[in-house]
Amino acid sequence: MLIKLLKSKIHLATITDKNLLYEGSLTLDKELIKKANLRPFEAVWIYNINNGIRFETYLIEGEKGEVVLNGAAARLGEIGDRIIIASYAWVPENELESFYTTLVYLDEKNQVLNLKKVSSY
Repeated sequence: MLIKLLKSKIHLATITDKNLLYEGSLTLDKELIKKANLRPFEAVWIYNINNGIRFETYLIEGEKGEVVLNGAAARLGEIGDRIIIASYAWVPENELESFYTTLVYLDEKNQVLNLKKVSSY
């Protein structure tokens, strides 16, 4: 049996820009992508703390501190909004004990405050 678990979470990233005419996605600081155990083009959920909107998109590597809503997603948030970026994984039941979730907590300038790896066990 497979169980869907939170794989990675970036907590309270601040949107730094929007680009409506881009082809789509979320541009994210490439170092944050690595620290959060994410990959370019990986599907992620975005939870906007300011307006309550939730949507799915994918990641593109960006420059230091960048969190940019692109394409249609640019209509779902404003510069300065705080968001949660989450990725999920289907984990086989026999691998649950070795599975870890990566949690990255940011300040308002998208600098890492804390990074944790936690087990579901």
